[in-house]
Amino acid sequence: MMEVSDMVWRAGSNRSDSVESDRIRRNPIPIRFPCESARFRRIGANQEKPDSPRFPDAANLDIRDRSEEPGNDRNVRDKLTGSTYIVAESRLSQLPSKKPKVDAGKRTEDLKLSNSKTKGPANENVKSGVDNYSEVAFKVVVDNYVTDDSGTGIVHCAPAFGEDDYRVCLAANIIQKSEDLVVAVDSDGCFTERITDFKGRYAKGRLVSLGSIVHSYPFCWRSHTPLLYKAVPSWYIAVETIKGQLLECNKQTYWVPDYVKEKRFHNWLENARDWAVSRSRFWGTPLPIWISEDGQETVVIDSIAKLEKLSGVRVTDLHRHKIDHITIPSHRGPEFGNLRRVDDVFDCWFESGSMPYAYIHYPFENVELFENNFPGHFVAEGLDQTRGWFYTLMVLSTALFGKPAFRNLICNGLVLAEDGKKMSKSLRNYPPPMEVIDEFGADALRLYIINSPVVRAEPLRFKKDGVQGVVKDVFLPWYNAYRFLVQNAKRLEVEGLAPFAPIALETLQMSKNVLDQWINSSTESLVQFVRQEMDAYRLYTVVPYLLKFIDNLTNIYVRFNRKRLKGRTGEEDCRISLSTLYNVLLTTCKVMAPFTPFFTEILFQNLRKVLNGSEESIHYCSYPSASGKREGRIEQSVARMMTVIDLARNIRERHNKPIKSPLREMVVVHPNTDFLEDITGKLKEYVTEELNIRSVIPCSDPLRYAALRAEPNFSVLGKRLGKAMGTVAKEIKAMTQADILAFESSGEVTLSGHCLKISDIKVLREFKRPDDVKEDEIDAAGDGDVLVVLDLRPDNSLFESGLAREVVNRIQKSRKKAGLEPTDAVEVYIQPLDEDNHVLERILKSHELYIREALGSPLLRHTVMPSNAVVIFEETFNGVSGSSFSISLARPCLIFNSDAVLKLYSGNKKHTENLETYLSSRDYSNLKSEFHVGKGKISVSCLEDQPSVDVILGEHLFLTAGDYYSNKSN
Repeated sequence: MMEVSDMVWRAGSNRSDSVESDRIRRNPIPIRFPCESARFRRIGANQEKPDSPRFPDAANLDIRDRSEEPGNDRNVRDKLTGSTYIVAESRLSQLPSKKPKVDAGKRTEDLKLSNSKTKGPANENVKSGVDNYSEVAFKVVVDNYVTDDSGTGIVHCAPAFGEDDYRVCLAANIIQKSEDLVVAVDSDGCFTERITDFKGRYAKGRLVSLGSIVHSYPFCWRSHTPLLYKAVPSWYIAVETIKGQLLECNKQTYWVPDYVKEKRFHNWLENARDWAVSRSRFWGTPLPIWISEDGQETVVIDSIAKLEKLSGVRVTDLHRHKIDHITIPSHRGPEFGNLRRVDDVFDCWFESGSMPYAYIHYPFENVELFENNFPGHFVAEGLDQTRGWFYTLMVLSTALFGKPAFRNLICNGLVLAEDGKKMSKSLRNYPPPMEVIDEFGADALRLYIINSPVVRAEPLRFKKDGVQGVVKDVFLPWYNAYRFLVQNAKRLEVEGLAPFAPIALETLQMSKNVLDQWINSSTESLVQFVRQEMDAYRLYTVVPYLLKFIDNLTNIYVRFNRKRLKGRTGEEDCRISLSTLYNVLLTTCKVMAPFTPFFTEILFQNLRKVLNGSEESIHYCSYPSASGKREGRIEQSVARMMTVIDLARNIRERHNKPIKSPLREMVVVHPNTDFLEDITGKLKEYVTEELNIRSVIPCSDPLRYAALRAEPNFSVLGKRLGKAMGTVAKEIKAMTQADILAFESSGEVTLSGHCLKISDIKVLREFKRPDDVKEDEIDAAGDGDVLVVLDLRPDNSLFESGLAREVVNRIQKSRKKAGLEPTDAVEVYIQPLDEDNHVLERILKSHELYIREALGSPLLRHTVMPSNAVVIFEETFNGVSGSSFSISLARPCLIFNSDAVLKLYSGNKKHTENLETYLSSRDYSNLKSEFHVGKGKISVSCLEDQPSVDVILGEHLFLTAGDYYSNKSN
């Protein structure tokens, strides 16, 4: 705090208390108050300067009424020093003080303050220098943005050093918009000779307090030195004169998200001001303006040819050090001298805004190219460019062509560090990008950002774990579906069948399998959706849809079609399902290639090996087009089927009924008869197998197991109905069950004069348990659309199927523990370990077909294991549904019919042994392929001193023990 007669602005000095400390940045300016109604005390400058100023104690402050004196209301005076101060009333308690010594018992005078407005002239002693402003500048003004929570609560204005300062002084008629601003400091921040009293030195002897107060101040982020803001002469583009055109051009553009255009950018254009495009720097594009010494003649150069013509100098380089020396003779005559280029260069944003035409050297070249492609189809940049590049593009294009520079604009938010701060190289508050890419891949990083708030122009707190989540949720399931295809395509050759070749799409569209129809339709929907969203430049909707699609592909199509894909329903059906999966993966790769260019290229390079005449790269392929062939009913039925499965699983978990425990019955309640027909018809096998349920019962009567209740969809109706929402909501809740059924049937209802559609009302189905059933015997779950009722009553007849399922589950786990691939062929042997093994034997026999289909091979008894079998894994299981057993996994081995082989050589045992030894030593896969090519027969003529013989599969030998015993039982 200082006495007001010596109050100056000390801006950004970081020097020590040496002689140089006088050279601080300061300027006398009008005093500015927080607001006109604030409670302040009027200053009065004391002409006497105390030798050693002290801070006044509140008891030593006196309120002096000087209201009769011109320009004075009240002042606060220190009785000890006689000094008078101006300070916000709320800051009086912050005045540091040294209490005077007083006699014991002497009361200090109480400080009494009264309300007063301080707007008016300041003390005469502050009027130092700049005499032509003395009548208007040195007075007290008020504004509502000044706070009184620090310092004196009073600041001062310098119109050439701040936007608010300029605005306040302009409003107070201290300056005029048309006149030049007074810049009273030089480039070092020291006062010029115009301020005679303070030129180049610090005003000593007027300091009330010397100390350090830490506060925010602008520093150069490169050099870390304090910055000085002051007004400098500039060249402007008259933006305010074309403001109406700017707003009209903005209406012709499409933004994503649209609120940035309608709110942020529109508001910025409405308040647009003239644009200062000159900068006082050396490096940059020189302003092409030449001016005479007297300022009366100005020439703007619009081409090299024009500069050469006017100057007579050949120009080969437009950098300023190559053209600053060039002068242009005055057209008024030699006596007026030459025109010289102004010192300034362009604001770099001017160059950025000129990009659409500057980068192709328009209008000097490429005129047709530019005019046929302008405005550009789209631009994309960050939200901060609303006042930067987007703005300069719009201003220059509007001024030059009367139209916007772009048709569509994608605006993204800012990527911040995980703690919400800006990413900073110096702080290193972010993981190195290449480290993230090396660990998770560029595609994962790309999808993470595309699926983040950034593409909705909102900030993203970047988390490395988020990129890892994309790998886990998108790429691993996607790759697993691809790997499953490759494994089973190779299996065909391993089993000696013809190599995999995808069936034509037209043929696949004729498949009778419901899941083939469903996945083909879903793929078509994916193509249609992505094209639709990309046409609208909505990146943020694609990844969630892709996630759902991949989840459906892996958890519905692949999961429910494992038997078909593994060839257990016949070779033809296997090839149809594999070809369907192949086509879906190929189409998905093409659709997602712009989003995941590297991952899709890797998959495509392998998928293209079975295509004739395919493109060399996925990025050479045409983008898929939507043919429009979709099965809406099937897509909806499968979606509802998955809802049924999820609801039934929830009921099982709630009652501790694992999937391996079979249940008798499930009732599906829904008014749509088409869905009920699908769920109990072509989709039934998938539901019963997935949920381990004996039967599925349809029910179209919504009131048999449920009570209906209607609720308003507030998120939809709130915006539309406004004040009427309360009345309509009451009527919706009062709807009877008959009303609700009628509404579902017709699809609409009119309440309080408002027509409501299906999406406006939520119909809730609450389970109504039959009277003759206990609570723990039946339960239900619903999602407002489908209701699932599950019979939980135990049934001993289901025990056997439950145990069979448990056995299969243990065998599959053993395969994984042994490290086997799905295509690896092994034979499975089981050995009951209970004293009474009749129960397990009976179950294995009665459920033999189920076990064979689940395993892809028969489950053999341990007693029939050949002596030459190679066991690769063994495991014992105790107490599985009350039974104990051991499982052995062995490599397939040949079983010979020795009597039949002996006949081949007319009873020669030596030749027979040689043949068996030779065939047993052969590679199993190759031998199997040879039998397949020979249609079950091969010729062996390579044995020395033995005649050539034809070996027939199933007559002379069997490739597995399972084949042998199956044939024997038949």
